[in-house]
Amino acid sequence: MSVSVSVKPVIFRKGLDMKEAVAADLAAAYHSSIVEDIKNSGYMRRAGRLTVHLAREFGFCYGVDRAVDYAYQTRKRFPDRRVFLTGEIIHNLHVNDRLRSQDIRILTDPGEDRRTLGPDDVVILPAFGVSIQELADLERQGCTLVDTTCGSVLNVWKNVRRYAEEGFTAIIHGKFKHEETRATASQTAAYPNGRYLIVRDKDEAQIACDFIRHGGDSAAFLAKFADAVSPGFDPVEHLQRVGCANQTTMLMAESLAIGEMFRHAIADRYGEDALAHRFRTFDTICSATQERQDAVLALLDTENVDLMVVIGGYNSSNTGNLARLCAERVPTFHIAEPDCLISAGEIRHRAIGAPSTTYVPEQISHDWFPAGPVSLGLTAGASTPNNLVGEVIQRLESFASETR
Repeated sequence: MSVSVSVKPVIFRKGLDMKEAVAADLAAAYHSSIVEDIKNSGYMRRAGRLTVHLAREFGFCYGVDRAVDYAYQTRKRFPDRRVFLTGEIIHNLHVNDRLRSQDIRILTDPGEDRRTLGPDDVVILPAFGVSIQELADLERQGCTLVDTTCGSVLNVWKNVRRYAEEGFTAIIHGKFKHEETRATASQTAAYPNGRYLIVRDKDEAQIACDFIRHGGDSAAFLAKFADAVSPGFDPVEHLQRVGCANQTTMLMAESLAIGEMFRHAIADRYGEDALAHRFRTFDTICSATQERQDAVLALLDTENVDLMVVIGGYNSSNTGNLARLCAERVPTFHIAEPDCLISAGEIRHRAIGAPSTTYVPEQISHDWFPAGPVSLGLTAGASTPNNLVGEVIQRLESFASETR
């Protein structure tokens, strides 16, 4: 049974004054001396026949680092209270399992019941943020809240709310099942006429752009985007004025291209002079996401690598996009953890381009590690801690020491 209270809940948004108290625990859990050594050696390491080239931006971004830090601070600050996460704090199984081991419970896990939450409970909001409705429910239940929502996500929300306030439909380049995109879309509900349409890629964007230019079958359009539009969405009415935004972990080039597609569609339908009244766009690309994409492209431009290994959760959108970029240039393996490197002859990995919001079984490839001298590129998604990167390097070096 849900709890109803009138007391305004306490919300922590700038930490809990326990940073020093958890610093040693965080270092022990996620630090890697190997990673520090390779960074201090020009992001390159040789061991026998193997040369590893590490992208110059990889792994934990500021927002992820902050979210994990706040979670550790929360457990330290409230040792005798129930502590929950609304969902995975980031898309990394290793990190989420470490939090579970500290008795931080995740409300999306089997057996958990949000209706039991009350004023004695502490709830951590993840880096992706939560929807307006979910936040309102938690405030009504009187929980103490620790908000770790990433600043880049908050920037997107600000612009989406501005669109809604000014009567523009928010076109969100993202995945409608992703926690961040759902939270972003919910921001339009702050205004009576707020609307949104979520497009996953340029193909879906083209469908909407064609409707803007030529009209079409509204029922067919709504069937196509059934889970990706706001309630009561009418494509005839709500695609007349649009503003573009994106899930922060998408490919920047694709987000920018989709924005241009909508700008041209509006200009074709209403004329260039109408753009100021009918089209909006803001730069909502996450700088950390872009830095990791730029760094891996720079690595591929400057180093003649035989293959790339990309480390990160299979449900991590930014990791999947890194793998897509690499796979366009060289053979690439997206792995979730060091144990995926079974041997020089076998590797468990996820198919490149598989949807991050859909369960796709791992596949096993054989004879993946080349014989003779190997030049290998390595990067990691923004939710991947350094200790996993270091363990992957160690395992790769063990393969290189084998006689082949």
